[in-house]
Amino acid sequence: MTTSEPASTPAPPAPQRSKGFVIGRVAGAPVIVTRSWFLAAFVLTLLFAPTAEALSPGLGASAYVVAFVFVLLLFASVFLHEAAHALAARARGQNVTELAVTIWGGHTAYTGGLGRPLDGFLVAVVGPLTNLVLAAGFWFAWDPDAVQDVPMLLLLAGAASNAFVGAFNLLPGLPLDGGQILESIVWAVTGKRTTGTVVAGWAGRVVAVGVLLWALVVPYLRGVTPNITNVLLSALIGAFLWAGAGAAISNGRRREAVDGLTAAGLAGPAVVVPLGATVADALDARAAAGGGTPSHYVVVVGHGGVPIAVIDGGAVTAVPESARGVTLVDAVAVPFVPGSAVPPALSGTDLLTRLAQRSGGARLVPVVDDGRVTGVLDLADVARAIRAT
Repeated sequence: MTTSEPASTPAPPAPQRSKGFVIGRVAGAPVIVTRSWFLAAFVLTLLFAPTAEALSPGLGASAYVVAFVFVLLLFASVFLHEAAHALAARARGQNVTELAVTIWGGHTAYTGGLGRPLDGFLVAVVGPLTNLVLAAGFWFAWDPDAVQDVPMLLLLAGAASNAFVGAFNLLPGLPLDGGQILESIVWAVTGKRTTGTVVAGWAGRVVAVGVLLWALVVPYLRGVTPNITNVLLSALIGAFLWAGAGAAISNGRRREAVDGLTAAGLAGPAVVVPLGATVADALDARAAAGGGTPSHYVVVVGHGGVPIAVIDGGAVTAVPESARGVTLVDAVAVPFVPGSAVPPALSGTDLLTRLAQRSGGARLVPVVDDGRVTGVLDLADVARAIRAT
């Protein structure tokens, strides 16, 4: 998203980045291999080595090498999955901040805010589709009639792992990609993104429980005892999904509360005085509007009622009472950042985005309705309102 800001605007804080090793860049963002991935690679190598030995007898200690090569192929698949997300996000106008490969697989972080259901759908669906395409490629390259040596074994493993990753990520519940797809569909149908988020979050909790039940119930239905390793792994994955779904529900409800915040509701009342008025004129105008209390902001307006500045109460106090009738408001006013005015009906993320883009680091911005100043918005009040949601 391209914005034009005054030269005095401080640079925005750098996005928080995952800790790890940067191995390249995609869509302008760093690709990070986190330290936790090395633990995952070690565990997966140990788990896959016996399978490699069983499928290709005689490997011996080389089974661990084959297993590690499989882990690297899985890493490459995860990377391509996240790269697809990143490229789709950038194509939909997002600013991609990182691609990270972690113990849980990976994630792509981006900023800018999804403006339409279609944006969320496209960004989410390309990841699993990439894995399914890779699975198909590995499957067609695998020859069941050939000698099942190491290359054939890796092709089969690549097909199976990518098919699983693609299908699992399409399950309709947050924080999985399928959950974002469900969120986008509900958003498109209801017109409310929050509704989509909450529905997809609860669906994610159902998926989390289903993962654990799959490990516990399916073996009993087959007449066998559940494998303790599968149960523990399913419980771990289920807990991760449950936590992610709960966070999604909380974020959705918080977004709904933020959407209820409006510039008009957060702004303080204001009275206006023309450029060239005196401090005494400003104080008289405020007294007339506020019944003698200093509850109103005093805004200095220029030609056509354009807000130019706001009176600084501290500076007014410093002006001797005898000099207030001859001291112009220019001497005690703080200029507004040009173009920072917001309409009173602006709300939610649209309001926050507008303030981030145009406030220029200033604390106060005017609220203007059809050319008329109706209030002054203090960004500290906005921050407090957001924290209270």
